[in-house]
Amino acid sequence: MFKNVFGSGFLVRTAHVVLTWVITLILFLHDTDLRKQEETGELTLPVLFVLLVLVSVLLYFAVSLMDPGFVLSDDCDLQFTLGIAEETQDMMPQTTKSIRLRRCGHCLVQQPMRSKHCQTCQHCVRRYDHHCPWIENCIGERNHRWFVLYLAVQLVVLLWGLYMAWSGFSHVPTWQLWLRTNGVLLGAAAVVAVLSLTVLLLLGSHLYLVSLNTTTWEFMSRHRISYLKHCGVDENPFDRGTLRNLWGFFCVWEPLVWEHMYFKQSNDPI
Repeated sequence: MFKNVFGSGFLVRTAHVVLTWVITLILFLHDTDLRKQEETGELTLPVLFVLLVLVSVLLYFAVSLMDPGFVLSDDCDLQFTLGIAEETQDMMPQTTKSIRLRRCGHCLVQQPMRSKHCQTCQHCVRRYDHHCPWIENCIGERNHRWFVLYLAVQLVVLLWGLYMAWSGFSHVPTWQLWLRTNGVLLGAAAVVAVLSLTVLLLLGSHLYLVSLNTTTWEFMSRHRISYLKHCGVDENPFDRGTLRNLWGFFCVWEPLVWEHMYFKQSNDPI
């Protein structure tokens, strides 16, 4: 389920963890509300902040090391399980959206619908969303919900950290003295502000796509995807309505058979 922590993304993961705890340490070393409450013995908020940072780091590693839904070679009988083996596809109702499932030209496995080969991971990934260089892993069927949860927790940590950094700026009479006094905290606040905006945009875009039951890859490359390029501009064969899409994404843990949903939606009424 999990990949080797010392794999190709070791430096990226190390940099993320070091940056996280360095900024946390800066917030406690300067005269922020966190340090003031710690010095007065009011430990509730400082402890809660540290625990939230720890949760964000653990979620980061979970998403980074988790199998995103690799299509393995032992999935060769998948098409028979779905009832749509290659030799029986010709028996399906023919519609304008009928497609023939393809075999990956790189890893030579039969690709389930909504899967894509990742050149970085060298695997086909089920319900492929994108390859994230931040976590050095693909975002796919198994870890997408955890990725969204990680973004939400990370955003709370970043906004809280930004507020704490703001509370720690000292008031001095000149700009030169102010920069010397607050330079390190200002740099940390700038990094946190940039990361907050980035995570906010990422979280918002993913929640929007999830509400439509589509992926980043499908949204960006719709015209090149065999099972979507025959659909209308505003047509999504996987869309079941916003509430059902959100429920299915966050609350349904069993893997879905997208082929069944696709052909159910695309079959012409008799």
